Amino acid sequence: MTTQTQPTAPAVPAGATPGVVELRNVSRWYGNVVAVNDITMSLGAGVTGLLGPNGAGKTTILHMMAGFLSPSKGTVTVDGKPTWRHPAVYRDLGLVTERESVHGFLTAEQFVLACARMQKLPDPAGATRRALELVEMTDAAHRRIGTFSKGMRQRTRVAAALVHEPRVLLLDEPFNGMDPRQRMHMMQLLHTLGDNGHTILFSSHILEEVEQVAGLVQVIVAGRLAASGDYRKIRRLMTNRPHVFAVRSSDDRRLAVALIAEKSVSGIEIEAGGLTVRASDYGDFTRTLPRIALDQGIRLHQLVPSDESLESVFSYLLEA
Repeated sequence: MTTQTQPTAPAVPAGATPGVVELRNVSRWYGNVVAVNDITMSLGAGVTGLLGPNGAGKTTILHMMAGFLSPSKGTVTVDGKPTWRHPAVYRDLGLVTERESVHGFLTAEQFVLACARMQKLPDPAGATRRALELVEMTDAAHRRIGTFSKGMRQRTRVAAALVHEPRVLLLDEPFNGMDPRQRMHMMQLLHTLGDNGHTILFSSHILEEVEQVAGLVQVIVAGRLAASGDYRKIRRLMTNRPHVFAVRSSDDRRLAVALIAEKSVSGIEIEAGGLTVRASDYGDFTRTLPRIALDQGIRLHQLVPSDESLESVFSYLLEA
């Protein structure tokens, strides 16, 4: 039986301030396509989740923060210095991209060591060893990356991003391909780094990942900042949003008359194929509907939430 140890992550050096990442009225467009639309946010010490559906603009935002892309409008800075065309920013910044770009013929140790040497660290071998220990890759350090599972490759890339102990760490979908134990260890590592004064931003399209790791969240929908702040408050907004249900029954008109008097129902549309019901309280409505149908002697043929896609959940925040 193996025991899982808490990762011992480096702290921000005494006297150094945590990295501050700021976006001010930032937009990025590709021809006529607007990928990011007038976003302003500020990130400090701790773990922040960048949450949104696929294609929302999360990767574009991370790439601008890392200096890979220039904003079409606005400014992106780390500690007051622009990230675009400012290579010195990489002394205090680490990035793990979603797309892999690691040579499979290298071992994990060789890859991380190369990153340490590019940073001109005084003890690249020692820094490499510490970084691999952080992500639990020491046992596989001498294996070629091409033989690794996706989760192992991901952890190796995280080690490379951490080898120079950056104050700012940016991660794009970092938990992809990790098994549950690897995922839990990585979450603990990010928690520890944030508690030690590092500025961590990771992107995800999965609500549960952000809930387990981040106290603060930035929600991106269609390139816009839909919500920002404490995760619990934003989660309540998502949970309490109006819900839309498609309902079919043996007598739609009589059911509609009975439902419209309920507090949990905010609106009903009668259509040829049934009812479209808007409910302000998901749980109350799903408990009330069967009771009313039974009382009225109406048989329910269908009850389907019609707005449960991730995009619709997030899009509500644009209107809240």
